[in-house]
Amino acid sequence: MTKKIIMDCDPGHDDAIALILAGAKHSTLDILAVTTVAGNQAVEKNTKNALNVLEVMGRRDIEVSVGASRPLIKPASFASEIHGDSGLDGPKLPEVPSLKPTQYHAADVIIKTLKQSSDPVTIVATGPLTNVATALIKDPSIAQYIDSITIMGGGTFGNWTPTAEFNIWVDAEAATRVFESGININVFGLDVTHQVLATDEVIQRFSAIDNKISKFVVELLKFFKSTYKTHFNMDGGPIHDACTILYLLQPDLFTMQQTHIDIEHQSSLTYGTMSVDLNNVTNKEKNAYFATSVDVERVWTLMEHMLESYNV
Repeated sequence: MTKKIIMDCDPGHDDAIALILAGAKHSTLDILAVTTVAGNQAVEKNTKNALNVLEVMGRRDIEVSVGASRPLIKPASFASEIHGDSGLDGPKLPEVPSLKPTQYHAADVIIKTLKQSSDPVTIVATGPLTNVATALIKDPSIAQYIDSITIMGGGTFGNWTPTAEFNIWVDAEAATRVFESGININVFGLDVTHQVLATDEVIQRFSAIDNKISKFVVELLKFFKSTYKTHFNMDGGPIHDACTILYLLQPDLFTMQQTHIDIEHQSSLTYGTMSVDLNNVTNKEKNAYFATSVDVERVWTLMEHMLESYNV
């Protein structure tokens, strides 16, 4: 059965891979819209990257809309040291994409797309949650049209501060709004994404696939692996954002635990921290499903299958 999705993203190497997997020929996902947000880089650069990735994919049928250029309250912050100055360093891509974004703001596109869909829609959010929160603030009624919000973000530890993951830290106020929405939320945080590292061995497996998409993904993974080695001394780049799409394609790849999640947005010391109540110590109503483990070998096999489908 086909699942309709909106991809709200900030490409980003792992966002690009998520897009590629979602739009593959063997995918059971129908991308209704792509919306961009400031995060890994400025929203203008992230939009250019999204347009270029769709062009590489041959998906000129998917519209891209530009969203928030900064978080709801605080100034914008970027991850140039991880994704490079372009936000997608590594592959050689056009400076001026052949595709163009729509004239509509991402939050408005999210609202319109949800209301016009004949079926409930999953929002896949792989960057800061500014656009999603803005849409919910602007029109709270859209909650009834959302099947789930499936996000990459957070975790029980941090990668941008000792306790906070980047996507949540960039706009903790927006994340708070989303987690208080009452909508079904699936969370893929660092606890699970750090289990899926694209090492040299994995990159070699993908190198054996003979099409332009797999070659593009290999270039992305090589650059990502190098920055993660430099900044985190890890032996591979975690395919963070791709976990959201892999879950929607094959949910049984992941072990999910229903829990209560709060977002800290007041403390200067722990701003952006995701408080994940896995032991139910607060007895608060459960508001999310949190990924705790993943079948790593099946992940790589599924990714190979999806990349090979671009040959068909």
